[in-house]
Amino acid sequence: MIEPPKFKFYFLHPKFWLTWLGVFILYSVSWLPYRLQLAMGRGLGLLFKKLMPRRVNIARTNLKLCFPEYSNEKIEALLTENMKNTGIAYFEVGMAWWWPNWRIKRKLHVHGEEHLRKAQEDGSGVLLLLFHFLSLEVHARLHGFVEPAVGLYRPHNNAVMEFLQTRGRGRSNKYMIQRRDVKAMMRSLTEGDIAGYLPDQDYGRRRVEFVKFFEVPDASTTLGTMLFARNPNCKVMVSRCVRREDGSGYDLFYEPPLENFPTGDKKADAERVNGLVEDAILKAPAQYLWVHRRFKTRPDPDMPSYYKSSSNK
Repeated sequence: MIEPPKFKFYFLHPKFWLTWLGVFILYSVSWLPYRLQLAMGRGLGLLFKKLMPRRVNIARTNLKLCFPEYSNEKIEALLTENMKNTGIAYFEVGMAWWWPNWRIKRKLHVHGEEHLRKAQEDGSGVLLLLFHFLSLEVHARLHGFVEPAVGLYRPHNNAVMEFLQTRGRGRSNKYMIQRRDVKAMMRSLTEGDIAGYLPDQDYGRRRVEFVKFFEVPDASTTLGTMLFARNPNCKVMVSRCVRREDGSGYDLFYEPPLENFPTGDKKADAERVNGLVEDAILKAPAQYLWVHRRFKTRPDPDMPSYYKSSSNK
């Protein structure tokens, strides 16, 4: 469990001044009208597309791998929309961390809350599968209004950002757990908490299965989902958050709990999780985090990279 962060005078050291400047700008912009921030985000995303060719190439490669049936024109159109949403995500960090409750709650539209309540009726903990959509920071804040949850956490390398990130992400939720602290995660589920978990990135080759994801036959897929799902006091369900295209806010969805999961067949269970991610992505493909090298780990280290010129981080 991460202790609530406290301000330190060390944060005022000159080496953090540039960080504080960026934070001040983001905080100031967060008070602008929501639709204006969306427009600014789209513009920033188009700038990203010009200034970040490596990340753009990663996203383009991912889209081509996952949707080989798409024409180049369709891939490029989807890529452009995705970069616009990437720019919006930058401003959504400020919304999620600093907006007062009354302001952000007006953007919340909940669907399927009855599934969550049903899962909790007998005191069970809930392993809530979340995916890396670009509105993830907003997703965490909004879920806290439905019911505060526990989240896994990776420390930031910058001490100021670590302070702000931990405070921001815990604003409407319970507490954070170091992502490698399996015992603390298990304890939270045993105690009946809702615990968020993200199974949709490439975490290397340790404790994974290489299974199909869209049209890629050998995506490194974590087995962590099944590890936590084996908790006898745990139910597993999916939640996703989609930004409305008309600028009226966010749709927060809760899907019914999974049945017969996990089965004990690691490969089949990993494929099922990937299928859940696919279903979510297809509902809003332009809002997914495509700039991550999802397929960087190959079954054999000697196999060529899918990313070629974009192989570096």
